[in-house]
This record gives sequence, C-alpha cells and structure tokens, in this order.
Amino acid sequence: MRILIIEDEHTLADNLAHSLRQIGYAVDVAYDGAEGYQTALINQSYDLLVLDLNLPHMDGLEILKKLRQQFPQLLIIILTARTTPQEKITGLDLGADDYLTKPFHQGELTARIRALLRRDQREPSPLLTHQEIKFDPQSRAVWLNKIPLTLTKKETAILEYFLRNKHKLISQEELLQHIWNDDANPFTNVIRVHINSLRKKLSQASPSQNPYIITKIGEGYQLTPDPSTSSEEEK
Repeated sequence: MRILIIEDEHTLADNLAHSLRQIGYAVDVAYDGAEGYQTALINQSYDLLVLDLNLPHMDGLEILKKLRQQFPQLLIIILTARTTPQEKITGLDLGADDYLTKPFHQGELTARIRALLRRDQREPSPLLTHQEIKFDPQSRAVWLNKIPLTLTKKETAILEYFLRNKHKLISQEELLQHIWNDDANPFTNVIRVHINSLRKKLSQASPSQNPYIITKIGEGYQLTPDPSTSSEEEK
C-alpha cells in the first residue's frame, strides 16, 4: 500500500516514513502544504494520507477539504498538535477518517493505519486469506497450508495488494503506483522479477504447485480464481 505523508517537521516526517517503509509500505514525503497537495494530485494513487494541519504555504484543513472532494476513497489520518474539540470536529466533518494528536507513539499510528485499511476492505477478520494463503497485516506474516513463508518486504507488499483486491485484474502500472514510491523506475522489469519470485515461492509451498498468481498477457495479473467460485460461475 502506498502512503503520502505531508508534515513540515522534517525529522518527524523522515522517521515516520522510515518506520513505515520498514514494515513494507511505499511512502512518499512532502514537507509543506502546497507541495503535498500537488504530489497527491499528480500521483492520484495513494491509498492513505497522513496529514499535518499546521503547514506552510497551504493549511492542512484546506488540503483535507480539497482532497476529500477529489479523491473520496482516499483514507486520511490527521496528525497535528491542534487539540481543541472544535478543531477535531472540523477535521472529521471535512472528511478525515481518523485524528491523532502530537506527541504520539509511532506504534499507535501504524495500528490506526492497519485498522483503517481493514475497515476500508470490510474485513471481518484481521487475516487476509485466499485459498490456502493466510496473511496477517499486523505481523506481516504469511502462511500457506499453515506453513510460514519467508518473503521479502516487496513480495509481502505485492501479496497484500492482491489479497485486498482479490477479484481484480491488476496492471503492472497499478502495482508500481501502489507498491513503489516516487524513486521507482517505471521502465525496468522490477514488477515482473518480483512477481515471478513470489509466484515461485507460493508454488513451491503448494502441494498442487498452484502458482496462485496468473498472468493475462497485455493486461496484468490476478489471483487464481477460487475453485468454489469457478464452479458456481460454470453453473
């Protein structure tokens, strides 16, 4: 999942970005309001925004109001030193999904991010599953047939994105936008390399050697259909 942090305290923003990248998220950072707003408009691919309110050049509430109108599905967490009830009410009324006041513990923020992503996907369980695959977004652990798998951070992030978009055909461009940050080179074969590695590890751990991820040439990638779903569709 791809996150944008708009925060003018450079040390805080950089530490937070580093912490989230260590978990496996793709993270971009903007240090003032105008830059952050333009970054969100240009990329249009962020899953979640961590937004400070006291920003130079463009106020956080103005950013919140505009982005909520333009990207209604974007998850937004306000991160600010403003603590009055009215300011919280204003932020939530303008469309924020959550509100965290400074100072804060980074563990709490990551927990709130997981909760928002879970709520957004309407997951009744914290585990994401597909056939024999189980993924815990909190621990970042993956099991196949109850056996733990060792995946790289990028492979884990790709698998999570597939599990959150089970029935969707996902293009290489979409994966690049949601799993990599702005430093990624769109002209490399990085997507194919990671997909092939992930598919190989899943296949090796499956008794049936099911690759779990299929390629539709010229279109993108998709999780293999659930056998029960396929049977129902054939009827």
